[in-house]
Amino acid sequence: MTISAGDSIPQIDFTTMTADGPGPISADDIFKGKKVVLFGLPGAFTPTCSAKHVPGYVEHAAAIKAKGVDTIACMAVNDAFVMGAWGKDQNVGDQVLMLADGSHKFTDAAGLVLDLTERGLGVRCERFAMIVDNGVVSAIHVEGPGEFEVSSAEYILGQL
Repeated sequence: MTISAGDSIPQIDFTTMTADGPGPISADDIFKGKKVVLFGLPGAFTPTCSAKHVPGYVEHAAAIKAKGVDTIACMAVNDAFVMGAWGKDQNVGDQVLMLADGSHKFTDAAGLVLDLTERGLGVRCERFAMIVDNGVVSAIHVEGPGEFEVSSAEYILGQL
């Protein structure tokens, strides 16, 4: 079952790149006492994700944060090395927190699994965006197959 508005964020650790290499970051570190926009996508360096999804959040980061958002975070079922390299490639700086869900534990717990095994890509994450207030989902938008609308930065900006 997919996570819904009113549900608490699963208490699953992510991994992020630090100056010292990959390191864990807990759900509480990300969400507790904060307003967060979390968006997820099928994979780093993939066409729509690299050309539209991440760049939109980088472009609109200041406007999103001006609406009271403390953190904008991007997650994918990739390892921290890939997410770190992709963040550098996308020039996210400190505007977007890049989170690795390498073993898809968060993706599984949130019911956001996209199984692309038949296409040689393994288990991935659905394309989505959610607004989280102090660890509780206040809105979630999951895209249909091949779509990119309700998880865009522009759409989420309009929802804040």
